[in-house]
Amino acid sequence: MWEKQHFLIGVTGGIAAYKTVDLISRLKKKGADVTVIMTRNAKEFVSPLTFQTISQNRVYTELFEEDWDVRHISLAKKGNVLAVVPATANFINKAAHGLADDLLSTVFLAFKGKKILVPSMNVNMFDNPITCKSLNMLKKLGCYIIEPEEGFLACGDVGKGRLPETETIIEEFEYVISKKDLMGKKILVTAGPTIEPIDPVRYITNRSSGKMGYAVARAARNRGADVILISGPTHIPPPCRVKLIRVETAQQMFERVVEHFHEVDIVIKAAAVCDFKPKSTRGDKIKKTDVDFKLVLVQNKDILYELGRMKQKQILVGFAAETRELFKNARQKLVKKNLDMVIANDVSRADTGFASDYNKINIIYNTGEIEGLEKNTKENLANLILDRVVEHYC
Repeated sequence: MWEKQHFLIGVTGGIAAYKTVDLISRLKKKGADVTVIMTRNAKEFVSPLTFQTISQNRVYTELFEEDWDVRHISLAKKGNVLAVVPATANFINKAAHGLADDLLSTVFLAFKGKKILVPSMNVNMFDNPITCKSLNMLKKLGCYIIEPEEGFLACGDVGKGRLPETETIIEEFEYVISKKDLMGKKILVTAGPTIEPIDPVRYITNRSSGKMGYAVARAARNRGADVILISGPTHIPPPCRVKLIRVETAQQMFERVVEHFHEVDIVIKAAAVCDFKPKSTRGDKIKKTDVDFKLVLVQNKDILYELGRMKQKQILVGFAAETRELFKNARQKLVKKNLDMVIANDVSRADTGFASDYNKINIIYNTGEIEGLEKNTKENLANLILDRVVEHYC
């Protein structure tokens, strides 16, 4: 996806311009082509040579230079995404009124592709009614605005105006450039482990990191779906523009899933739910002196099985994390739980599965067909899984 993108990155004269260097570095590492256009004021903060070195492309700064082409038109035709990072109040207000008095503003006016603005400025400038009106105008005209964050600003004030972190901007870029073949669909994704308390300080859980489920939620959001993510405890930052519902136990996850099940079109059940829980939970910490203590386990409710019994119009996708007899166990799960697809993976492999950024999966369809996918990042596999859902069931 990133390899096909040519970003025009406009840099205006704000202190946050230094952060744009890291953004361009990250875009290049993902495989995108990047051309930088700087305003004269931007050069007061970061030199063109810095951006040229990082982007590995010529940096453009002046509208009138000796050259054979009409620069603002040729640049406008060059990229498929134009992002201004940071976008100052001056640039935003000019752009909203169609003013074009330098290279970047003329390219912005001539550009027909996707436009992104990432405002960064003093909180009072951002809150000024003129700036607010200009941003609303640009939104209505189709510009995608990535909202600034709140915090300590370079001028010493505290408030909204900080340039978002690079990871957030990248995630928003990814949303803008993704195909929207799931627009109008509502998808419920479960992710992470569940935990079952033994006493106030101990619990039963499993090795799931939640990475696969979160990757599916992000990919579905990028493709236009309205996403509900029901997650057990993880250390993963929540995806933007996803309704995140945090749970701990299998019972809590069951209740939240059932609560939203009838309003969704697709369920992708990537969570690793604990099959067992303690028959009883101690109210106080179990001490070493409790030599007669015995841990008695009982089965948790099988969430996927219950969804299979309840489903009407929903497409139901499950995961089978196995350590032996992968295909046999996955097929049994598919049939028993009335699934449309099951994603089978061998979690005993050291190079994939739990906690890894990579996975190797096999998709088993309710037609009996099996499709093996090669080892890949969970991010890429999430999109491949959604591709198959769209191709076979949507």
